[in-house]
Amino acid sequence: MSPDEAADRLAIRGLVDAYAHCADRRDAKGQMALFAHDAHFVVYYADAPSSEPQLELGSRDELAAVFDDLNQYRATTHFNGQSTFEMGDDWATGETYCLAHHIAGDDDAQTMFVASIRYEDTFAKADGTWLFAERKLHVDWTDTYPLGRRD
Repeated sequence: MSPDEAADRLAIRGLVDAYAHCADRRDAKGQMALFAHDAHFVVYYADAPSSEPQLELGSRDELAAVFDDLNQYRATTHFNGQSTFEMGDDWATGETYCLAHHIAGDDDAQTMFVASIRYEDTFAKADGTWLFAERKLHVDWTDTYPLGRRD
């Protein structure tokens, strides 16, 4: 692997991790800035009655409402796992696994919603910066359970 490819792989992994970081900090503007202006964003749920996407957006500006939806939770933690990338000169594709934890409710009754996510991404390099050109979010499974008090 050339030094340039290694640097590009590191930059792409940084982009993937920045997405999770912005989500957990509720930085919707920062999260949107990680996408190309004409980015395509698609959400699929494994248990949906249809194989059609449950959400499909066609631009960076349309992402604001999606990222704002995280504000319904008291806290979230997106933990990225393994990633694989196929590299070109100014493009790349990849897949990243993520466990996304979402805490909802109040101090007396909190719940944990966990989603197992696979991101199927297409990346584009413009002016030396890697961005998401397309992000397909596949929700493979979810679980919701009450959080116990730890007095």
